[in-house]
Amino acid sequence: MRLILAEDSVLLREGLIRLLAEEGHEVIAAVGDGAALIEAVQAARPDVVVADVRMPPSHTDEGLRAALEIRRRWPRVGVLVLSQYVEKRYATELLTADTEGVGYLLKDRVMQVEEFLTALERVASGGAAFDPEVVRQLLARTTRVDPLGSLTPRERDVLDHMAQGHTNAGIAARLHVSQSAVEKHINAIFDKLGLAHATGYSRRVLAVLRYLGT
Repeated sequence: MRLILAEDSVLLREGLIRLLAEEGHEVIAAVGDGAALIEAVQAARPDVVVADVRMPPSHTDEGLRAALEIRRRWPRVGVLVLSQYVEKRYATELLTADTEGVGYLLKDRVMQVEEFLTALERVASGGAAFDPEVVRQLLARTTRVDPLGSLTPRERDVLDHMAQGHTNAGIAARLHVSQSAVEKHINAIFDKLGLAHATGYSRRVLAVLRYLGT
């Protein structure tokens, strides 16, 4: 796949370039700030962008705001966000706007090479890849009204894996249940969260995240 990297740490950026090249991917640009990332995407239209959240000049959320801009202007470009932290406001906007070809991983996952590469492939193919810790922290924002209160513990487990972007078969393998059991749990989740008649991939991946603002 053709990628653009946005990472202000030269050491990490060069390491990612080498890793991706060894896996047969083409890094067509590597930049160090959000503005340069937007310019690079406009010029080259990659398959996927891998972007840090905190980059110059303020080192707060430039990368994540650039990712949102890319999603708005070039929705076919996959975006995988890497961060040391969970930037809750913009992360929620990114993950609830459109669930196709988007991911958010904590940088610790980059050290787990296979998990990082799997997430990258998933995003490139139009899927989703959300770090479990990102999902946990975003869900923790709902303090006054818990839309998950009606779910059983098993349904919560299934929904947690859904939010990470796993398929029904993948969830079944991880929870050691049948795929038909997973499908029944998912249908129950949709019913309880009022999503039974909604359409689109968002039902699968962000059934809970759409309720973060409630």
